Amino acid sequence: MNKERLGLVYGVSAYVLWGMFPLYWPLLEPANPLEIVSHRAVWTMVFCLIVLYATKALKSTLATFKRPKVAAKLFTTTILISINWLVYIWATNNGHVVEASLGYYINPLIVIAFGVVLLKEKMRPLQWTAVSIATIGVLVLTIDYGRLPWVALGLALSWGGYGLMKKQLGLGALEGLAIETLIAFIPYCAYLIFIGSKGDGQFGHGAGLTILLISAGAVTAIPLLLFNGSTTRLPFTTIGLLQYITPTIQFSIGVWIRHEAMPTARWVGFIFIWLALTTLAIDLLRSGRAVNNSIA
Repeated sequence: MNKERLGLVYGVSAYVLWGMFPLYWPLLEPANPLEIVSHRAVWTMVFCLIVLYATKALKSTLATFKRPKVAAKLFTTTILISINWLVYIWATNNGHVVEASLGYYINPLIVIAFGVVLLKEKMRPLQWTAVSIATIGVLVLTIDYGRLPWVALGLALSWGGYGLMKKQLGLGALEGLAIETLIAFIPYCAYLIFIGSKGDGQFGHGAGLTILLISAGAVTAIPLLLFNGSTTRLPFTTIGLLQYITPTIQFSIGVWIRHEAMPTARWVGFIFIWLALTTLAIDLLRSGRAVNNSIA
């Protein structure tokens, strides 16, 4: 298997696994979302540290704490990823899988907005078109829900902000995640000890559930490792297009497996979002060809 095909296998596998998450998190009930996030963070840290130790990258990763500015930014990314995890798990376990998928559909548009507002980047005409169409879609969905789609916006903003800061840090994904979960270890572990002492925690109350809670670490880190493998083997344009696999699977699970309500107005709103993403994909392909031509 050549380099690009292997990268495609890694990339598709990562995005498919992320898309299947709405089927996994409900298995951890009756644990509440905060307990699930706490176990997810603690066991992800354990998994990451084991992998880093095995690859002889643990010492260099921990040395990051000697760089105060970097450590401070990682504290911020820890808060952002915690918000993202908490909102996402709450949404998937409370009948908002479709709205959660909307968050990851509009995330590329949020990233563009961050680029314009924070990095002073200029938008291309097709990007303006995509953002305008998506805005109409969000307005339609807001009217349909009778409120702002706060789950979608919360996921898109937290994930977009997380990605922006991680890009500025320039750390490897696994190394960054290991440090973030290490930073969050004390409060999350303290919470688990607290609810355990009160008898409210679910850990240890059943072999199956306990194994699933521990597995949350591997479930979180394995798609990330696959994603890392794809980014070193695939062009940026391919990665950009593959990202739509995840919310599409999530949307399908929400509509056809979880049977969440999809009135006509909601379908109309999503059609606007999909049209915006199609426009964005065309722009991505065009800009990718332009970059390739300039390199050639």
